[in-house]
Amino acid sequence: MKTKFLICSAIFGIILFSACNTASKENKTAENTNIKSEDSAVVRGTPCDVKLNNIHFTKSINGADTLAKVDSKNNIEFHVGEKKDYFSDPNNKLSNTSAPILLSKLDNTKPFTITAKVTPEFKGLYNAGVLYLYVNDNFYQKFCFEQDERGNHRIVTVRTMGTSDDNNHDVVKEKTVYMKISSDTQTVASYYSLDNKNWQMVRLYKNNYPAELWTGISAQCPIEKGTTSYFEDVVLEQKSVKDFRLGI
Repeated sequence: MKTKFLICSAIFGIILFSACNTASKENKTAENTNIKSEDSAVVRGTPCDVKLNNIHFTKSINGADTLAKVDSKNNIEFHVGEKKDYFSDPNNKLSNTSAPILLSKLDNTKPFTITAKVTPEFKGLYNAGVLYLYVNDNFYQKFCFEQDERGNHRIVTVRTMGTSDDNNHDVVKEKTVYMKISSDTQTVASYYSLDNKNWQMVRLYKNNYPAELWTGISAQCPIEKGTTSYFEDVVLEQKSVKDFRLGI
């Protein structure tokens, strides 16, 4: 009887230790997700020197600086080749980090807002003009004006933390929209507008990015043979929107 009691006690102890150990790991994972990392962004691209209005792009991923041409009006014509995308598929079937991205460094301890007028060349599935917040290939947000499966022009956000989610938002009948990402250091929100005055919020979340962050622009063409997106009035400001619901 005593032997059975000791065996049962030992088994119970092992189960309890395993459960506590698992809970501890889960708690640490949750803490790591919610707390800002102090590590700097790890950008695997190459140095570049592309100046546009008040934004200076100093990093190029996948040859972006050779594909983005600045015209005399300080606008960018961004060409991209076939099957270029940035997405970490939860099923790993569609994972692809080949899209070119131009990046500018941000001090994420201060408010910021990046705004651009975006006109993609809608000639293929998932073709898009894109704004980015970027830490590394496993931690970023992209904000897209994209062609969907039905040929609609749609606002899309994708947030990647290890793997990517995929959020389809409003259908926009026009070929051009204004897009904006803003942070007050605590909150990040994404907006679009048809007139650069009235803004519609599509996504808001806690700013858990590290102190050193990058923002940028990109064009993507996951399926077809290539496309071009046009970026006008690209502006980076060291302030946030005052009303996160209205985006103004």
